[in-house]
Amino acid sequence: MSHSSQVAHHFEDIEQQNESLVLGMWLFLATEVMFFGGLFTAYVVYRTTYSEVFHEASRTLDFTLGTVNTLILLVSSLTMAMGVYAAKTGRRNLLPLMLVATIILGLAFLGVKAVEYSQKFEHHLVPGAGFVWPGGNPPHAQLFFVLYFIMTGMHAFHMVIGIVMMAMLLVMAMLGKFGPERYMGVEMAGLYWHFVDIVWVFLFPLLYLIDRS
Repeated sequence: MSHSSQVAHHFEDIEQQNESLVLGMWLFLATEVMFFGGLFTAYVVYRTTYSEVFHEASRTLDFTLGTVNTLILLVSSLTMAMGVYAAKTGRRNLLPLMLVATIILGLAFLGVKAVEYSQKFEHHLVPGAGFVWPGGNPPHAQLFFVLYFIMTGMHAFHMVIGIVMMAMLLVMAMLGKFGPERYMGVEMAGLYWHFVDIVWVFLFPLLYLIDRS
């Protein structure tokens, strides 16, 4: 059986190859859901157990910066979706623009997060020997910030991976590697990017919106 140059030798046709790519990505995302789900569960358990100090600690987070980052990621989901559309429809000039926009938005998110982290260092709210908590129950307040840095840090790490993926796709797009017959790489990267955005959509209310009334 003759194979297209776009079909790996162990697949019968492009449809089977694409189905395998989609299945593989969803299985990978399922493991990511379990990973972040464990972190979310730990957070909810401790938040319920030490609700008062968690509420106080949450109020120290910069709500404005968190909101800005939420808007940035929502817009990046739009640019990523437009990139997938451009790849599927053969709009070779639009695809690089959307990938560049997604990269810039991802870097903007990380920049805002760096500013927020610097505030925590400035106010000695980083867990460790230098941690200073002006309120009551410092050990449990520190636990909040342990979870905060782990959860947002892992999310930022996934963002970095996504930006690297976008940069690789950008190089390929500029070389004309994508089109209506070959777009699955962009679509799979889009699934990953949307997943990372969705994780933040859960992180934002859990961390920043506790008892804000």
